[in-house]
Amino acid sequence: QVHLAESGGGLVQPGGSLRLSCAASGSIAIINSMAWHRQAPGKQRELVAKIFSNGSTNYAHSVKDRFTISRENAQNTMYLQMNSLKPEDTTVYYCNFAATPTGTVGLYNYWGQGTQVTVSS
Repeated sequence: QVHLAESGGGLVQPGGSLRLSCAASGSIAIINSMAWHRQAPGKQRELVAKIFSNGSTNYAHSVKDRFTISRENAQNTMYLQMNSLKPEDTTVYYCNFAATPTGTVGLYNYWGQGTQVTVSS
């Protein structure tokens, strides 16, 4: 069984920085992609950033040049460095892996429980 756990959320002033982490537990054979999503109350969950197994990345237009996604393959861990934070970045952030557990076939989507980021003075 694969579980994801996020950490690093909190309260920060506008213009500040936070670093989110997402660590996977369980036995994973392949991670196809890792991503961060966010969802504000009453709104659809949106993709913030994604990193693929070949290292290529995608970012939402609203966070490009402010956020950086990275990964440590050996530890099945992913990070989101968030700089120049704005009040509109306030919401719950979720990590997501598309992965194949050891001893199985196919890709499965795994989600963390979410971590709150609040940007306010």
